[in-house]
Formats: sequence, C-alpha cells, structure tokens
Amino acid sequence: MTVREVPELSQLTCPDEVTGDLRQEIVDCWGEVANAGGAVLATEFPPLPVSARDVAPVVDGLVRRLHPEHGRLLVATVGGSLAGWLILRREQHPLSLHCGTVNHVQTRPRHRGRGVGVALMRRAHDIARDEMGLERLTLSTRGGVGLEDFYRRIGWVEVGRWPGALRIAPGDDRDAILMSLTL
Repeated sequence: MTVREVPELSQLTCPDEVTGDLRQEIVDCWGEVANAGGAVLATEFPPLPVSARDVAPVVDGLVRRLHPEHGRLLVATVGGSLAGWLILRREQHPLSLHCGTVNHVQTRPRHRGRGVGVALMRRAHDIARDEMGLERLTLSTRGGVGLEDFYRRIGWVEVGRWPGALRIAPGDDRDAILMSLTL
C-alpha cells in the first residue's frame, strides 16, 4: 500500500523569491525526472542522460519569467525537501488572456503515487481561478507513458492529439496529447 504524503504547497511569483537552494532542488528534480524517463524534456536539453549543467540554464530562464500577473512557480515539499513543482502561466495573446497553461509538472520519482502531483494540480486550479482570474487551463503531455489517465482522473479532458509529433529517439515517436480544464 502506498502512503499518501501531505505536501506543503507554496507559490512563488517573483524571481527573487527563488532561493539558491530551491533553484538547485528544481534542477536536481528535473534531472532525476528526465533521466528516469519522465515526459519533461526541454528542447534545450541534449539527448539523455542530462546533467545539472544542461538543466540549470533552462530553470534559470523559467525563474526569470516569474511574475504575479502571468507566471507562477508552485512547489510541493515533503519533510522540508522538494517533492514536486510546476509552472502556471497566463496566455499573453489578447484573445487568450482568460486562459492559462500548466507546464513542467514534475514529481520526484521517490514521491510518485503519493498524492504530490494531485495536490500540485489542485492548487494550480485554485490559483488560476481565484487569484489570476483565469477561466480555462491547458497542458500538453507525451503519449505512451499514461499521463493522460492521471490528468483525466483529476478532471482534465483530452481535446486533441498530434500523432507522432514527439520524437523521443529514432523509431520512438509519441503523440502530443492536448488537454483542457474549464475552471
């Protein structure tokens, strides 16, 4: 039986709120998740395995774009250490200002199946609706790893697929699955 952990959730809305220790934990988490086969590779990354040197500049770019109006970092900690994180963004196009996107949803492998991802996604929902005034969230995920089932269980709806749009490796093409949640 899997024990449910009760993560402590917090959001950061400005770059100066991200401490050096938290930045390093996010870098380490992203490396662990990517190297364990997680669906969170960035276009800036080289082929697997990735190192902290590969991940750090991408994390720094995400942190620089934090802003209360359009970009927030949500983190989940368990026992004082990072268990998971995600980015919540407002769309910037004038026709889509009522929409947001969830990116980089990650749970450290040792915390998977214990409620951390669900807690992060529920908090993202509440922040998007109650604090950012958003009406819809979107995300995309990689097919072939079962993540669409996770998102469906917490209320998201699949709205489309791009068959074979993601080439993980030669001969390993996956669907990009587009999902939506009305707030």
